[in-house]
Amino acid sequence: MAVTEFECIDGHTCGNPVRLVTKGAPELNGTTQAERRLDFLQRYDWMRTGLMYEPRGHAQMSGAFLYPPTRDDCDVAVLYIETSGCLPMCGHGTIGVVTMAIEHGIVTPKTPGVLNLDTPAGKVVAEYTQVGRKVKSVKLTNVPSFLLLKDVEVEIAALGKLTVDIAYGGNFYPIVEAQQNYRDMADYTPAQLVAMGNELRDYINAHYDIVHPLDANIRGVRHVQWTGAPKTPGSHAANAVLYGAAALDRSPCGTGTSARLAQRYGRGLMKKGDVLVHESIIGSQFTGSIEAETEVADIPAIIPGVAGWAITTGYNRILLDDADPYVHGFVVG
Repeated sequence: MAVTEFECIDGHTCGNPVRLVTKGAPELNGTTQAERRLDFLQRYDWMRTGLMYEPRGHAQMSGAFLYPPTRDDCDVAVLYIETSGCLPMCGHGTIGVVTMAIEHGIVTPKTPGVLNLDTPAGKVVAEYTQVGRKVKSVKLTNVPSFLLLKDVEVEIAALGKLTVDIAYGGNFYPIVEAQQNYRDMADYTPAQLVAMGNELRDYINAHYDIVHPLDANIRGVRHVQWTGAPKTPGSHAANAVLYGAAALDRSPCGTGTSARLAQRYGRGLMKKGDVLVHESIIGSQFTGSIEAETEVADIPAIIPGVAGWAITTGYNRILLDDADPYVHGFVVG
């Protein structure tokens, strides 16, 4: 029986967990980080489920492995893992990874205060503010983000017919705004948002082929973004993002914030230089910004900025023991 050992730094970004695996990352094939992601999915996804699912993780668990970069303009490569899959990009995870990696001396950037990240979705730039050992804040300049589809018709049992926009911010998001059959995420319990989100996600994946126009390996919907009025002073909007089978993001969601910026830009509601203070289900905040305008396969797009903070909560040595019938984890619900 084999035992695979991992050493991890655990923490959270604005309330949502991040598990940075510092020992035990598998060797991956591929000349780009996107190719490495596909290799991981084919050969090592059992590591993701073992580290993220119960009993070693939980519904909200999210994490990452670090690798040498595949590109000369990056300091380190990141492979994102969470309960919903091996993601092209994870915003809250990146803020946590940068915070932990800098504070623990795991990565030394070529330029102090700036960490260039090689992600499966493309290059992400993280600017961080450090006081002594402590990283106080991280601002990401994310990958090009865009509104893919407007007014997509969907139907779920609890709400009936809805229209949603589908936007990309490193992952695809159906964004549910106020309309006739839906007013505000505050009208529902977290359990209801999870159940309705699962049904909505399943409906979209069954009826629509959602594919990145430049990368056919980035496809399908893994998340759902419910929206509502903010409650925290200074916030412009609130959201609750479903991921995995039963998780609602406790942070304002980095790629979700990027997608919402792109959606608003695509609808003419925001422009270059505008800021969106985005609030999570627990009231924590990310500051989103439209840094620049661009195009993705002739689709108007933006370069979004997302700023937040993270905290280290502890250190973890995790064993995946083949003698354990639940070595690869399980999901309830």
